[in-house]
Amino acid sequence: MDPVFVYMTAGSPDEARRIARTLVEERLAACVNIIDGMTSIYRWEGAVEEGCETVMIAKTRAGRFEELAARVRALHSYTVPCIIEIPLGRGDAPYLDWLRAESAP
Repeated sequence: MDPVFVYMTAGSPDEARRIARTLVEERLAACVNIIDGMTSIYRWEGAVEEGCETVMIAKTRAGRFEELAARVRALHSYTVPCIIEIPLGRGDAPYLDWLRAESAP
């Protein structure tokens, strides 16, 4: 299975930690990085909005994306959460082997 990153955002660091921990505990991701302090400016329901968000980057297998996305939607406070798969190119073989092993069903 090809390794991928899944880029997501959350409304708070606590929500990001809760989602990330669940994804790793359930082996939907080998690891989730959490980056707090992002400002987002976006259009929602006809208005331009601005707010603080927390970025999550999950490291997983491409074949786990749909299950991971469904789990994030179930846990997330947003009506339409950002859940984007980013295919990876080359990487260090031992790291990619670890990623595959830790995100195996």
